[in-house]
Amino acid sequence: MRALVCHKITDDLAGVELREVETPTPGPGQVLVKVHATSINYPDILLCQGKYQLKLDPPFTPGMDISGTVAAIGDGVDGFSVGDEVCGGARFGGFAEYAIAAIDGLQTKPTNLSFEQAASYSAAYLTAYVALVRRGRLQAGETLLVHGASGGVGMAAVDVGKLLGATVIATGGSDDKLAKVKAYGADHVINTKDGFRQQVKDLTGGRGVDVIYDPVGGDVFDESVRCIAFDGRLLVIGFTSGRIASVATNMPLIKGFSVVGVRAGEYGRQFPERGRENVAQIWSWAREGKTRPHVHDCLPLAQTVDGFRQLLDRKVVGKLIISP
Repeated sequence: MRALVCHKITDDLAGVELREVETPTPGPGQVLVKVHATSINYPDILLCQGKYQLKLDPPFTPGMDISGTVAAIGDGVDGFSVGDEVCGGARFGGFAEYAIAAIDGLQTKPTNLSFEQAASYSAAYLTAYVALVRRGRLQAGETLLVHGASGGVGMAAVDVGKLLGATVIATGGSDDKLAKVKAYGADHVINTKDGFRQQVKDLTGGRGVDVIYDPVGGDVFDESVRCIAFDGRLLVIGFTSGRIASVATNMPLIKGFSVVGVRAGEYGRQFPERGRENVAQIWSWAREGKTRPHVHDCLPLAQTVDGFRQLLDRKVVGKLIISP
């Protein structure tokens, strides 16, 4: 089969290429999925650059979120049959014509989602749910500030924030992309090229926002500290700006806010029962049509590295999908 293989860790992704490899065989508790779609996530890129918290020794195939049909079943698998349409998350292996998936990370594909939408769902919406519900305790009527709102995890946060009854302020660096986020459901949008602190203050009557969802870090984190409300929760999702920020501890002391780290997958591993509840809830929303995963475009497997570069260059609104 064809698979995208990272054979060398490099910052410029030169060590990633399409290769012919052996089709894997599912082991106990696993199924082999004929992949129809895989979404690109920032951790896929970071894995290939050696910058992610999970370190893999080359060669390996990245790809976290997949959808497709069951092609073979390992021992001890109940609830899935060959030909079933499925979707879900793994930590790697998705950018290939076939991928192995453990059944505890697999879902029957909701009939109201396309394969492309289903592949765009798991990581983004699980991150948004764990961040906003488990870690941020977002309540109906509160104000949520979503940075990097036109990205995959950002748009999922906008979607979940509105579903939870919050007023959502979305930020980004492109008026065109922010217009799409506004049409998607954000109550207010702010272009951060001239900063955002004062506009946030104006929109909240000077109080600041209750919850900040920050996958950007760097200067965005620094300015967020200046416009968060007392008892606010500043959620650290990632560092797509490239700079890991720090905060002087007198700021959370004086302003009475919390800086809260979010690792959605690790949360489920640390608290398995809550982890199962998280997954069940987001997929229940999907089946009920309450969430709306947004697909930017679909590229062939041979253009996966081009897709990585589009994401790094901030050219993507929502999720970019790869189809073998």
